[in-house]
Amino acid sequence: MDPRYIKLAKTLCGHSTKVAAGEHVLIDVSETPSEMVEALIDEVVSRGAFPHVDVSNPRINRALALAASDERLAVEAECSLSKMKKMDAYIAVRGSSNIFENSDVPQANMAKIAKAMKPSVDWRVNKTRWVVLRWPTCAMAQQAQMSSSAFEDFYFEVCTMDYDKMEEGMQAVRRLMESTDKVRIYGNGTDLSFSIKSIPAIPCGGQYNIPDGEIFTAPVRDSVEGVVFYNAPTVYNGISFDSITLVFEKGKIVDAKSPSKTAELKKILASDEGASYIGEFAMGFNPYINKPMRDILFDEKIAGSFHFTPGQSYETADNGNRSRIHWDMVCIQTPEWGGGTIEFDGKVVRKDGLFVGEGIEKLNPQYLKS
Repeated sequence: MDPRYIKLAKTLCGHSTKVAAGEHVLIDVSETPSEMVEALIDEVVSRGAFPHVDVSNPRINRALALAASDERLAVEAECSLSKMKKMDAYIAVRGSSNIFENSDVPQANMAKIAKAMKPSVDWRVNKTRWVVLRWPTCAMAQQAQMSSSAFEDFYFEVCTMDYDKMEEGMQAVRRLMESTDKVRIYGNGTDLSFSIKSIPAIPCGGQYNIPDGEIFTAPVRDSVEGVVFYNAPTVYNGISFDSITLVFEKGKIVDAKSPSKTAELKKILASDEGASYIGEFAMGFNPYINKPMRDILFDEKIAGSFHFTPGQSYETADNGNRSRIHWDMVCIQTPEWGGGTIEFDGKVVRKDGLFVGEGIEKLNPQYLKS
C-alpha cells in the first residue's frame, strides 16, 4: 500500500475527526481507490471504533438525479438521516472523473434533492465530527493544469502538511475578528462593507476539510453593502461560472452578473429567500495553494483569498440565514490577481494577500512553510 494513503488516513482519523474507541464512523467514498478505503478502515479499527462504508458513483448519482421523484427522495432522505444520527464521525473522500457530470440535470431536480437531503446534511455538519476531501483524479490534474504525477505529489503535500503550525496565527486572527464590528474589503472591482459584530470566528486547521486553512464567520445578515467581484472561477451543480459580480443593498443581492451565465446565476440565487443573502465570510491561507482549479475545497483555501458565500450559515457562526444552497465564491487578493485590502474597524489587517500585524502575520506563507 502507498505509504501516503496510510499517512492521510492517520491525519483524517486523528487530527481531523479524533476518532475514539467505541465510536461509529461513516466513510463515504466516490471514485476513490479501494486501498485508500482499506487504509481508513484499518485506522478506524486500530482506534477501537466501528467503520461503516457508503460507496457511490457520479454517473449513477446523475441517473438518480434525473429520476428525482418526491416519493423516492422522501425514502432516501429518511434512510440517510436515520443512519447519520447513529454516527459520531463522518469522513468523505470524493473523486470525480468529470466535474460537469450533472451539467445536464435540470436545476429543479438538483434543488429538490438539496431540499430533501438538507436534514441529513445539517445533522452531519452540526452533530458529528466531520471532514471532507477530494481524491486526486486525472480530471483534477487537468483542472490544475498539471501532470497526474505532479498533481498527486502536490495533493499529498497539501493534505498532509503540518496543520498544527497554523494554530497560533489562527487564534490571533480569531481574537481580532471577534473584537471587530465593521469590515471593509476593497480593490480590483470590489468595495464591500459589513458588520461581523457578536458573531463567532471559527478557525479551520484540518478539522473539517482537507486541504484546510481558513477562518470563517458571517456578516450580520442585513449589514452587507456594496459590490464584490469574484476573480476565481467556480462550479455549482455542474455549471461553470467565471467573473461573477454581486451587488448588495441592506444585505440582499440586488444584482448578479457572470459572462454568458447571468440567467443561470440569478436562477440559483433565487432558489429561496436565503440564497440572496450571505451566510459566510472567510479568509483563506493555505501556503501551498496559490491558484484556482475549479474545486472549491482547494480554491477556498488559496493563500491571500477570501470567500463570501450566498446561502446557509453555519450554526457555529450563525447570522440566522437559512437556505438550501451554500455557494462559496472566491476572490484572490494577491498581487498576481489584482491585489486588494481588508480592513477591520478602519485598520488594515491584510494587504495584497498578506496579513499585517503582530501575531496574525504567522498565517503568511513565509511562516507556514518554514
